[in-house]
Amino acid sequence: MTPRFTAYSPDPVTVARRLLGQRLVRIVDGHRLAGTIIEVEAYLGARDQAAHTYRGRRTARNESMYLAGGHAYVYLTYGMHHCLNVVCGQAGNGVAVLLRALEPTQGIDQMFANRRIANHERDLCSGPAKLTQALAIDRALDGVDLRRGRFLFVEQLRPRPLPPSRVARTARVGVESAGVWARRLLRFHIKDHPHVSGRRTRAKT
Repeated sequence: MTPRFTAYSPDPVTVARRLLGQRLVRIVDGHRLAGTIIEVEAYLGARDQAAHTYRGRRTARNESMYLAGGHAYVYLTYGMHHCLNVVCGQAGNGVAVLLRALEPTQGIDQMFANRRIANHERDLCSGPAKLTQALAIDRALDGVDLRRGRFLFVEQLRPRPLPPSRVARTARVGVESAGVWARRLLRFHIKDHPHVSGRRTRAKT
């Protein structure tokens, strides 16, 4: 049996790097929908102008982001798209890693059915809203403990992080209004991977 990934206690940048190459699993009606995590973004809490917890903001929407590391933070954006984050650190820190893209590996036919408009396997999970739709992840899973949960969890395929030579580091996507934080290199993805979401330019190692 593949072990669970449980290394959610360090800072979000460390967790983001460690998550690359691990496997996200969603169980729906007893069937596995799964994919390898290939793109993530780190959000650094109260000091990070792009984070939902900037300046200690606390609302019903972001309450799960203040849980202890290892919980899911699922939120609705633009009133229609869900995004999945994994919470990091200690309870109350308000830091997390957004899962931006997967390489689908199991339950691909069901993912196509869930996405409906996807025409190619590369398009199934190549973005944060795409992957949640493909894996049927919504607010009902907000706050789930990914270390022990039955229906949503991360499996550890790699005991060690990918080597830096295989990881690209860029600015995050869609946070242009976050001042200097919009330029921080807090997005990580596996280099040259075909399932990475739209922007691949200005990558640094």
